Amino acid sequence: MAAARSLTTLDGESLEAELAPALGTERAAMVLCHPHPQYGGTMRSIVISALFEALPMSGVTCLRFNFRGVEGSTGSHDEGRAERADARAAVGALVAEVGNELPLILTGWSFGGDVALSVSDPMIDAWLAIAPPLRFATDVATVAADPRPKHLALAEHDEFGPPTEVAAAVAGWQATTVDVVGGASHFFVGRTDRLIVIADCFVDQLSTPGA
Repeated sequence: MAAARSLTTLDGESLEAELAPALGTERAAMVLCHPHPQYGGTMRSIVISALFEALPMSGVTCLRFNFRGVEGSTGSHDEGRAERADARAAVGALVAEVGNELPLILTGWSFGGDVALSVSDPMIDAWLAIAPPLRFATDVATVAADPRPKHLALAEHDEFGPPTEVAAAVAGWQATTVDVVGGASHFFVGRTDRLIVIADCFVDQLSTPGA
């Protein structure tokens, strides 16, 4: 069962969050970053909720949170810049919860995907970006050149950026793979099941020696 948490960023903001512990054998940990708050994005948005509810059943402890200025989180929206501190606070809180022996994946959808791809931290083992528009990413070159695994799940009919364009933009990135979810729009209505499978397979790759 999910439990409420409160995170504190290095610049003093307080963020509301929820932790869903893994059921059974714990095999990974995942921070979930939500879509653009100025377009209604919160930690309860459809894709984030789908992953948060499903992945603990396959051994993934999940932490979701509201970016600064969203619902009960203090501060104000900063177009993806200060939000990097929010993601780092979530990563640190999850490591404090589960330890550093498990693979930790920083995951985000849409705006949250851009924020995730802007955060490089030694506690992160991999990145999973779902339909990132690459419009709000800050210093993305650092993660692009990082040898740690990155996986992008793109929507075939994305209204905010054709998957061909995003795939082309990351073609030169290190250790980066791409999936295109057939029939999906940017919001993945009716296709979140496919995202759960993609996330689960990515966890398998990270948690299986030699994979």
